[in-house]
Amino acid sequence: MNNGAVKANNMAGSEEAQALADQVMGQIGDLFAVSAIKPNAVQQQMLDSHVRAMALRSLTGEPLPEVEAELFEDISADSMQLAQQVVDLFGNLPKEEAWLLSVHFEVAKENT
Repeated sequence: MNNGAVKANNMAGSEEAQALADQVMGQIGDLFAVSAIKPNAVQQQMLDSHVRAMALRSLTGEPLPEVEAELFEDISADSMQLAQQVVDLFGNLPKEEAWLLSVHFEVAKENT
């Protein structure tokens, strides 16, 4: 019977994913500082959530749904490069992760 309780092994995986996400978010903060990117509170929350999901996919090997490259044609090369740097930190995620992540950087760059 499933009573909604989190299983211990899922909790451990979740804690490991959160620790990895926290580490990567620290490095993203450094990249943002160098690039003068300042996300607002909502953008930061969305980025945190996305990076947590990336960390979980990195640990579990869960694939992304199919993503079309054409959707990201308007993303600047700078945002795409920053996103790829972050994806490279994980060491085992596909390039499509960078495409998705680049949107967060592109939007935050517009803040003044």
